[in-house]
Amino acid sequence: MTDAGEAFRRAYAGGPERHHGKAREQGKLPVRDRVARLLDAGSFAEDALLANWEQDGLGADGVVTGMGQIAGRPVAVMANDPTVKAGSWGPKTVEKILRVQESALTHRVPMVYLVDSAGARITDQVQMFPGRRHAGRIFHNEVALSGAVPQVCVLFGPSAAGGAYIPAFCDVVIMREGNASMYLGSPRMAEMVIGETVSLEEMGGAKMHTGVSGCGHFLVASDEEGIDLAKRYLGYMPTRFDEEPPTAPPAGADPRATPLRELIPADENKPWDMRHLLEGLVDAGTFLEVHKRWAKEIIVGYARLDGRVVGIVANQPKFKGGVLFVDSADKAARFIWTCDAYGIPLLFLADVPGFMIGTQVERQGIIRHGAKMISAVSEATVPKLSVIVRKAYGAGLYAMAGPAFSPDATLALPSAKIAVMGPSAAVNAVFFNQLAAVEDEEGRATKRRELMEEYAEGVDLLHLASELVVDAVIEPEDLRSEVVRRFSLYAGRERPQPRKRHGVIPA
Repeated sequence: MTDAGEAFRRAYAGGPERHHGKAREQGKLPVRDRVARLLDAGSFAEDALLANWEQDGLGADGVVTGMGQIAGRPVAVMANDPTVKAGSWGPKTVEKILRVQESALTHRVPMVYLVDSAGARITDQVQMFPGRRHAGRIFHNEVALSGAVPQVCVLFGPSAAGGAYIPAFCDVVIMREGNASMYLGSPRMAEMVIGETVSLEEMGGAKMHTGVSGCGHFLVASDEEGIDLAKRYLGYMPTRFDEEPPTAPPAGADPRATPLRELIPADENKPWDMRHLLEGLVDAGTFLEVHKRWAKEIIVGYARLDGRVVGIVANQPKFKGGVLFVDSADKAARFIWTCDAYGIPLLFLADVPGFMIGTQVERQGIIRHGAKMISAVSEATVPKLSVIVRKAYGAGLYAMAGPAFSPDATLALPSAKIAVMGPSAAVNAVFFNQLAAVEDEEGRATKRRELMEEYAEGVDLLHLASELVVDAVIEPEDLRSEVVRRFSLYAGRERPQPRKRHGVIPA
């Protein structure tokens, strides 16, 4: 009779000791320590522990799977073991991942991927790669889970070749600096196939993906920080799409925050930091910024207002004047879609000159990328509040949930300006010939100033309020209480069901 104790010992052992030593040198937590840190103590129910135990060095076939709880709420987990053939996938590895995904879908609970994998075992490819219930099914399941339950990836090491799509299909990807990487072709393959010489970090490292490609959402310094961040992120999420996000005890804003009235420069072209406004607006210590290192001209993230979860989309005048570019439009669109999927109300804070113009961005497809953001705003059925903080010009107003895009209310601070374009640009565009006809420079400057004042009067904020363009003009010190009150009134409303399959996204 087989010794059960020996089977369990080999299953828990993972890979050879030399691989455990290498993982320790890289500052990696053992796979079961990662799972233990993620889940509430004693809550983990593991499945298929004895997969491939009969083969030396293939403990649990390189992946730990099961269900547990985080803060008392159920989740499903898969965690690669990098000591077992570098966390690579064999046939039983794939089957285990598929089964835990199916459990997440059946029980409608969040799915957490703790990824550290070299990808497929080439020697087993016929048994795990091409078939109906092989590796491709993992990504099919991720798409089925998407929007139904939250999916979070913490990337501790490589996620190579086809395996790179596990993080790609998740709602957020947390990457460990120095160790995490994802790429479709390795640097060695790139050199062989296309003659490119590049380092692993340049090709697909954590800093590159969180700062350049946008494939990574958070950059962390350690395994522990990454796991703790995943738990914090899930604290803003409902267990599934048809439940409400979890509330917390009401709390005030940071008392040390600079008063909003002192923050906003009168000169609409002067940069300032929108994060300082957030400090005095949301519950203290609750803002979790997403994609902080990428497309910095727009800020997105989760926070709480009087204990309720909200998603924030805010222009950032400190970077590129808050102008919307290709990447910032994509960043905002994806965040808006995520919030709408999980019933998280949206707060837009606008200080935007519009979308970037010029040959470079036109060739990058600024029109279709901008349309993607505007589509996301249009499709969102969660409560939406749009606050015009300083200016909202051109299509920037549309992208920030302007009046035509069905916000529950459009609020404006006294500093707000709403127009097709700013006074200077408008005067130069409309009255160019008139100004050119004025021969002396002083007279031309006087004429330009008069025309700008006349233009500004035509789009005066109080006039726009009279015309019902804005629903309320709010004093800066009253903004938090006004936003809290309105989101409280909008909470719990029934969301309409679409009467079509889906729109055609401007990809």
